[in-house]
Amino acid sequence: MKIAILDDYQGVSPQMADWSQLPPGLEVQMFLDHLSDEDTLVERLKDFPVVMGMRERTAFPRSLLERLPELRLLITTGGGNASFDTQAATELGIVCCGTGGAGEGPTELTWGLIIGLLRQIPQEVQAAKNGIWGTSVGFGLKGKILGLLGLGHIGSLVARVGNAFDMNVIAWSQNLTAQRAAECQATLVGKDTLFQESDIVSIHLRLSDRTRGLVAARELGLMKQTAYLVNISRGPIVDEADLIDALRRGSIAGAALDTFDVEPLSSEHPLLQLPNVLATPHIGYVTQEAYQAFYQGVIEDIRGYMAGEPIRVINPDVLNSPKLRTPA
Repeated sequence: MKIAILDDYQGVSPQMADWSQLPPGLEVQMFLDHLSDEDTLVERLKDFPVVMGMRERTAFPRSLLERLPELRLLITTGGGNASFDTQAATELGIVCCGTGGAGEGPTELTWGLIIGLLRQIPQEVQAAKNGIWGTSVGFGLKGKILGLLGLGHIGSLVARVGNAFDMNVIAWSQNLTAQRAAECQATLVGKDTLFQESDIVSIHLRLSDRTRGLVAARELGLMKQTAYLVNISRGPIVDEADLIDALRRGSIAGAALDTFDVEPLSSEHPLLQLPNVLATPHIGYVTQEAYQAFYQGVIEDIRGYMAGEPIRVINPDVLNSPKLRTPA
């Protein structure tokens, strides 16, 4: 049985887990490149009964799943994957499994981006390397207003650090209560108030029909000209064209972004060209600890499936389906 490990951008999957723990007779192939064309992806994966996708790097919509009749087990790193059509997988008899994780990479990256953006660290590093000593005057965090869109697990940890910096933390989301905000040492405000008053707006929401395009021209227009936007959640929560326009016009001071509408970004993409943007290649979860947990989880998922006892199944209805694709 052949196993495909997709989108191993850093080429580290062989070192992140002990693949010898897999049952004998399984052939593992790691792919470092990313394919977005469906025909090319079908050609690559047509003979693989087991495929692992890293988070949302490669999507598996119905149109792709229907063209992979040999696919039996589809694994995502993490507990779920919005880019996997699990309903289609269930109808086709494909088992979908997740993995555990480790660490607080997204929270840590949020603060790395905020500090890097406000203190212009990348620019100062490059200037120093070019022999230019000191080119900018940064902004401190103490006393500034941190506005959080979302106070879930990551948002609440970001709030905790904001309070440690003596920032004033405010928050909003569709279902956020004053009690929950207070538990996180934040103040619940209205959506417009958050955009109007914040010096930094940081997004910590899941992508859904309710949050897609939640931050667009209207919201960006409410922000101070000196304010910054941070998004490590999902690109489509922010209207990309509206954000680029606001950044070009200088109606906001800048943005720090780890997620985008289409990934990977083209090197010519405007967000990589604008001087007031700090962009990272979706590395919020990319840590040694998380990768080790992800790949070890993949091994556990494969072992469970091969033994007839799949674990961490994210489309459990498939297990009772007459179309269930069992190990070959």
